[in-house]
Amino acid sequence: MKSALKWCVVPLLATSLLAQTATPKKKAAAKAAQPAVTMEDIQSLRDALAAQQQQIQQLKQQLQDKDAAWQQSQQQLQQAQSAASDAQQKASSAETAAVEQKDTVSKLSSDLADVQTTLTNNALSSQDEQKRMSSLEGIVGRFRFSGDVRVRDDSAFQKGTADRNRPRIRVRLGIDGKLGEDFVGGLALATGTLLDPTSSNETLTSYFERKTIGLDRGYITYNPVAHKWLSLTGGKFAYQWQRTSVTGDSDITPEGFNEKFSFDLHSKNFKNFTAQLIQLTVNEVSGGTDAYALGGQVSAKMQFGPWSTTPSFLILNWNNPNQLLTTPSSSTAACQAPNSTPVGTCGFGPNGITNATYTDGNGKAAFWSGYEYADFIINNQIKTPWSRLPVNLIGEFLRNLKAADHPLDSTGAVATNLGSQADEYGFDLSLGQTKNKNDVQFGYAWLRQEQDSVLSSFAESDQRAPTNVLQHRIYGMWKVRANTVASVTYWRGRTLNSYLQNSRRGAGVAVGQVEPFYNRFQFDLVYSF
Repeated sequence: MKSALKWCVVPLLATSLLAQTATPKKKAAAKAAQPAVTMEDIQSLRDALAAQQQQIQQLKQQLQDKDAAWQQSQQQLQQAQSAASDAQQKASSAETAAVEQKDTVSKLSSDLADVQTTLTNNALSSQDEQKRMSSLEGIVGRFRFSGDVRVRDDSAFQKGTADRNRPRIRVRLGIDGKLGEDFVGGLALATGTLLDPTSSNETLTSYFERKTIGLDRGYITYNPVAHKWLSLTGGKFAYQWQRTSVTGDSDITPEGFNEKFSFDLHSKNFKNFTAQLIQLTVNEVSGGTDAYALGGQVSAKMQFGPWSTTPSFLILNWNNPNQLLTTPSSSTAACQAPNSTPVGTCGFGPNGITNATYTDGNGKAAFWSGYEYADFIINNQIKTPWSRLPVNLIGEFLRNLKAADHPLDSTGAVATNLGSQADEYGFDLSLGQTKNKNDVQFGYAWLRQEQDSVLSSFAESDQRAPTNVLQHRIYGMWKVRANTVASVTYWRGRTLNSYLQNSRRGAGVAVGQVEPFYNRFQFDLVYSF
């Protein structure tokens, strides 16, 4: 288009220039032939020439504009061609990628089908396993495992007596669980001499021999969901009633039956009332009279501001206790021959028999007193401004309602001037608790226990003597971890009246002489689970 314009303008310009540049001869001839040119004609020619030049300038400008537009069009065309080329290349790449993705999707679909098949087979094969596991979990979930391991250093010192140091261990394992909607059962194993129910300790001695483990508990409790206030227990079980170690060592697990009736009270001050009946089977004799104990206890829980208290009263009557003095035993630890009894008598007293005894008209050993406990305990806790340091106070008074009026002296003769030996009283005062990590507790306990207050066969095994004893105890405990407690206990006691028959006396202590204090230190580390 640019070339065509050039060819149209050039002839016009040439024609005009030829007309203006004719030869002088021709100009003269023309001048002669034509009339004289006026100024007006010249001016008209000048105007015409100016108009032509203006048109030429306009044509040039138009040519320049069109040339610029053409160049722009060429540039846009090149850009369009380049974009089209890029788009074609991308389309080719996308097509290639689509083909590759299609192949990948096809492979993934195949692999997924294989995986689904495998998962289906695994699911089918694991359904039976899951059912078996669910059944097992249902069984195991109904049970709770518990126990502890205690390592102890036990040292004893007394003037005139050789010092004694015993490293000891105690291991216990228990399983408790729901046997049904209304029944709970359990069993437990523990170390300890089988014929000594008052201790589950094993001394680390006898040339690394294996230690004895026996059945410590085995029981069933009926506690109906519809009647939570009722609890019936039978078998060999932990104590169900409020007590101290005066009436039974803490390691003893009684055997027999217990019926408890416990009612929560919706009162500001009175929180609970509990009554229970106790039947203990002490010794069954084929063709003879059994030894057993019958009793009951009532207790109440009360709250008065920061002070909570639980008073209780127990009556427990022992029937035919003389069997404890005539029961044969193959264990020298359990067999004790009290004074003034027939030769060869083997009584059941793991820690010694300190009750008054005599030989009856049939030549058999017998207790001087009968035994029926009337035991009053009041357990108190007082909150302080420091939640981890409550004040704990336990007070106890016990009387043997069947104690004889005239105890025997050391020779077995009746002595009318020794007074009654029926009472026990004491207290335990402490500060702190051992519930959470780093809890501490410190305490002091005092006990005065007369000779025939309780049966010595089952009383506390760690004090100086089971009965006829004056005992002090200082202790401290620290909960090192949530399941670990470190403790130290200092026992300081002596025989209350060495004049009495079967009284325990240290070496060189004469009848009637005040015995030096027997000191005992126990360092314990207890891990519970």
